[in-house]
Amino acid sequence: MSSLEVGRVVMKVAGREAGKYCVVIKASGKEKGEKSFVVITGPKLLTGVKRRKCNVNHLEPLPYVLEIREDASDEEVLEAFKKSGLVSKLNLKLPSAAELKAEKAKEEAKKGEKKESKKEKPKKSEEKEKKGKEKK
Repeated sequence: MSSLEVGRVVMKVAGREAGKYCVVIKASGKEKGEKSFVVITGPKLLTGVKRRKCNVNHLEPLPYVLEIREDASDEEVLEAFKKSGLVSKLNLKLPSAAELKAEKAKEEAKKGEKKESKKEKPKKSEEKEKKGKEKK
């Protein structure tokens, strides 16, 4: 388990993504329940593996380590793949500029929707004040 440090390139060996490459983004926690899980990402545009929590028993560590920080974004991981030369070693297909742009637009839209939904919901204290004023 100790070989699954941040930046370690691994292959998934179980589940629907079996046989696909990914990178450890966050190492296992110190609590008993968290020791058997790590957070991984492909990134999705490069390998088809989206960011998620994964059981370490479902991963096979490879001898490659990328220079990334903990909780790195998918863009940072993609750049690290390019710098290390693993894209050609592992026969991965880089996403086109249009695909990258479309993915960024999706992320921005999601962030915008979350902010709008938070603004639309009034707080419970505000609702109580309005009801109190209506009763008078």
